Amino acid sequence: MLEVRQLGLDGVLEIVPKRHGDARGFFVETWNAERFAEAGIDLRFVQDNHAYSAAAGVVRGLHYQLPPRAQDKLLRVIKGKILDVAVDIRRGSKSFGKWVALEVSAEKGNQILVPKGFAHGFITLVPDTEVLYKVTDTYSPGHDRSIRFDDAAIGIEWPAISGGFQLSDKDLKAPLLAGAEVFP
Repeated sequence: MLEVRQLGLDGVLEIVPKRHGDARGFFVETWNAERFAEAGIDLRFVQDNHAYSAAAGVVRGLHYQLPPRAQDKLLRVIKGKILDVAVDIRRGSKSFGKWVALEVSAEKGNQILVPKGFAHGFITLVPDTEVLYKVTDTYSPGHDRSIRFDDAAIGIEWPAISGGFQLSDKDLKAPLLAGAEVFP
């Protein structure tokens, strides 16, 4: 059984799979193609990714791949918690440049589905956070793109983190949305 909730931008969903728990712990199906298809989510995932962040304040993103190698992403946290962000980068969309955020955590057991046409990023809210996510296409360096996480034109409200933000050189050098190659 899945609980599926729209997050305000077309196709960006929070998904909460049912946990079965007892004194030993819990069991949960985080992906079941048949059950997800019954809920209207019919995707074929081809690659799993695992990101570990040692500190709070690690920002990863905003990342995406252009067609024909665009990716849908299904993301969950297995340790710690993050604020996950999706930005609509479909130039013809009425919500172009708009963003939505969701706290995803191991404790909540929730997931976020970020469809093609959205830039994606997250910030770790606690140290020692581990994120797993599935994608519908493999990594393609020639199609990989980024947008600056703090672009004022987007206006993402990142939480204040003691010690500030930690970013990769790639993310620090990412272009603003106005100069980025986006979806037609």
